[in-house]
Amino acid sequence: MPPLTKQLGDVIPVPASVRPVPAASFTIIPGTGVSTVPEASGVAAYLAGELAKTVDGTIPIGPGGAIVLELDPALAAEAYTLAVDDTSVRLRGGTRQGLFWGVQTLLQLAPVVPGGVIEDEPRYEYRGAMLDLARHFFTAGEIKAHVDLLAQFKINHLHLHLTDDQGWRLEIPGWPLLTSVSGGEGTGVDGAGPGFLTLAEYADVVAYAASRFVTIVPEIDMPGHVNAVHHAYPALTADGEPVPRRTDAEVGYSSLVAGKEETYAFVEDVIRTVADVTPGPYLHIGGDECLSTPAEDYRTFLSRVLPLPGKYGKRAIGWHEIAAVDLPEAAVVQFWRIEAADENTARAAAEGHRIIMAPADRTYLDMKYDADSKLGLDWAGHVDVRRSYDWDPADRLPGVAEEALLGVEAPLWSETLRSVADIQYLTFPRLPAIAEVAWSPRSARSWESFRGRIAAFGPRWEAAGINYYRSPEIDWS
Repeated sequence: MPPLTKQLGDVIPVPASVRPVPAASFTIIPGTGVSTVPEASGVAAYLAGELAKTVDGTIPIGPGGAIVLELDPALAAEAYTLAVDDTSVRLRGGTRQGLFWGVQTLLQLAPVVPGGVIEDEPRYEYRGAMLDLARHFFTAGEIKAHVDLLAQFKINHLHLHLTDDQGWRLEIPGWPLLTSVSGGEGTGVDGAGPGFLTLAEYADVVAYAASRFVTIVPEIDMPGHVNAVHHAYPALTADGEPVPRRTDAEVGYSSLVAGKEETYAFVEDVIRTVADVTPGPYLHIGGDECLSTPAEDYRTFLSRVLPLPGKYGKRAIGWHEIAAVDLPEAAVVQFWRIEAADENTARAAAEGHRIIMAPADRTYLDMKYDADSKLGLDWAGHVDVRRSYDWDPADRLPGVAEEALLGVEAPLWSETLRSVADIQYLTFPRLPAIAEVAWSPRSARSWESFRGRIAAFGPRWEAAGINYYRSPEIDWS
């Protein structure tokens, strides 16, 4: 038996249950076969492709393989079990999605897989990351590469912030100036654009993410954060006069006009288009930082707009400011601030609305790690790796208990981003920390254990050319 360099539970997120058998292990080599049922052939092909890279050789798929993938309807949808002995690896999932998450665990352990049994399932059904395309655009290919990195840590939602004051990043037929003007040259913070996704490119991203069991959550931010709309279509402003392009990072100065019927015709066109090309269940309508929108106008606007995602078969998500108004029954509230309490979010939870927890002082990947960080902002303070890890979503807000939580999200705003390397620097290693908060049972988590397990990713990231932050909190040696 080859010497083991890792333990069975040395994966991220840490599994719910690990029962090691130290005397056993299974070594994957070129030619090790994968067997599966027809319904899971896509997962098997993915596993074989990834293992081929690990062992630098072919991994065949067919009957009699020592790695066996099975579906077990007795398991929860995202649950899996992994059983390893000296002769085989047997992986079972409640669905193909559960099987895929088990594959991620197996890939972290390969090629020498320690013996024993893992039984695992997620704490929260929504485990999200967000990427802001509006302040700085990233291409379809770059988004797909990001999806691959997220899926390794069992993140199952990618929220795309598609519109803001600086840019509009999704094609909307009938409103061509949104992208030709506000997705063109000179858009984005500091004019570092251009770029937008055509509907075909967006559909390609959505399909690719789905192949990794990641659901795309599109966001069209409104009624604030709309200077890009007004710059492209002055008729939608209060006085019909043109407004200049804005490439600074200020917030709160723009608003759709609640008293104009043209506003709602525009909004419904956009929501219908986005819903039509988004097979996932969610459509995010923003709703944050509407500092120039009078409170009554804000209520009027949301009373018209919040039901629209439901009209087109989607469930509305909004930043937690929307909790100040009456919400449709299925609406989800996303908490993002740093305050210790929020009355409106607590009231929404009490009324049965689900909450996504994304407090900026714990989960915002665009915050600086420390004062010396070369990228990021610091309005929510410095967020080092331990701060991203050492908290619990069910303790974050009074009145928002475990049963109210849909899940956790790690947003990455792009004011200071200019490249994929910048995304990676701010994402890793904090995203794995937040992924463990969202997946693993509270009782299984420990900072000391995590910092040891995350250190093992340093060499992998270096080999893959991933520009991770070498946090001094982690012993990367």
